[in-house]
Amino acid sequence: MTETGTAPPPRGARPPGPRFRSPIRGPWLTAVLGVVLLVGLPVVAVTGLLDYVAYGPGQQIPGDVGLLRPPDIVFPSDPPWLFRLTQGVHVGLGLVLIPVVLAKLWSVLPALFVFPPVRSVAHLLERLSLLLLVGSILFEIVTGVLNIQYDYVFGFSFYTAHYLGAWVFMAAFAVHVVLKLPAAVRALRSRSLRAELRTPLSRTRPEETGGDLVAERPAAPTMSRRGALAVVGGGSLLIAALTVGQTVEPLRPLAFLLPRGRVPDGPPGNDFPINRTAAAAGIDRSAVDPEVWRLELVGGPAPFVLDRARLLDGGAELPLHTATLPLACVEGWSAVRTWTGVRLRDLAALAGVPTPASAVVTSFDPGGFGRAAVPGARVLHPDSLLALRVDGHDLSLDHGFPARIITPSTPGVHCTKWVRSIDFREA
Repeated sequence: MTETGTAPPPRGARPPGPRFRSPIRGPWLTAVLGVVLLVGLPVVAVTGLLDYVAYGPGQQIPGDVGLLRPPDIVFPSDPPWLFRLTQGVHVGLGLVLIPVVLAKLWSVLPALFVFPPVRSVAHLLERLSLLLLVGSILFEIVTGVLNIQYDYVFGFSFYTAHYLGAWVFMAAFAVHVVLKLPAAVRALRSRSLRAELRTPLSRTRPEETGGDLVAERPAAPTMSRRGALAVVGGGSLLIAALTVGQTVEPLRPLAFLLPRGRVPDGPPGNDFPINRTAAAAGIDRSAVDPEVWRLELVGGPAPFVLDRARLLDGGAELPLHTATLPLACVEGWSAVRTWTGVRLRDLAALAGVPTPASAVVTSFDPGGFGRAAVPGARVLHPDSLLALRVDGHDLSLDHGFPARIITPSTPGVHCTKWVRSIDFREA
């Protein structure tokens, strides 16, 4: 007897802890949710990695990641909507899968409290992979949602941390799939999905076997398995309805979860989302006054200076060109607009560098978005523009007046606004 009069637990007995009594938990429900994630999460991961590739060589995203650095390849410019597709799928599908991820974590909670916590070397490796898997996916969800909301409370580089977290997740996910796939296949075969979808609450029973996932003393069911799947699926559909408008413009008024996704007020032709206003960027209005503003082209034998009137005048050397291109942002929203301006390749030729290896665009933005590199292949694309107008109207100040860059299949952060100079480089 102890001093309190209570006998100590026998050696090897399970210590006090949470008791899970839900009768619908079990390998089958866990496997069904797992199949959805097995299909969806790799798509989210691959599209996310493609988006980092789209930032292109010479950029500072994702930062210093050592051997995990994305390959130095130029993201395809055609089709022009490719980045819009990959980024939209990455953000949209990532949000839609959140209810499934949370339901999957709920379904396996008992396995996190097994006793003894480690039964063998194989069990230890499994639990370590599970710890990395759960930790990394929650980290990716939290940082991704905060980035969409422009709330950087975490105090570190989102791009670098999210990228490294993705690699941790993918490694842990691969190990988890190898370890658990045979058991998941057996669980799926143990019950008929069609039969479960026809089973009401009154006939819901616990699974007969399932190890740590099946409650030892299950309570009476308060929800059927089909009800649980309906709740999870309904949550995903609700999130889809509240986010799809960020990409599908007719539904943009419904994009309540995306702070930049909804339709803002703006001058004619400029009523599409703005990530960074002129005021937020600290733009000196006197510097972008059309009477004062000049575009400097460098890289050739001598600098070449143009004013906005000369650019709008067109002519044989700098004919105006119109192209319909999407503007797509890393937060997931996009807008397709018709842009009018001067081709970058014509500006390069005028500067004396007809086949540049790259171009460095400098902006009047004094912050971290004031410079961007454009690969040579993209400079020479026939629809890559120094845009002066959008949908037949002058750019608004918030959208980059007097001139901005717009190129096909490019992250919006590299479609530099308030352009000051362009340096065409041969190497």
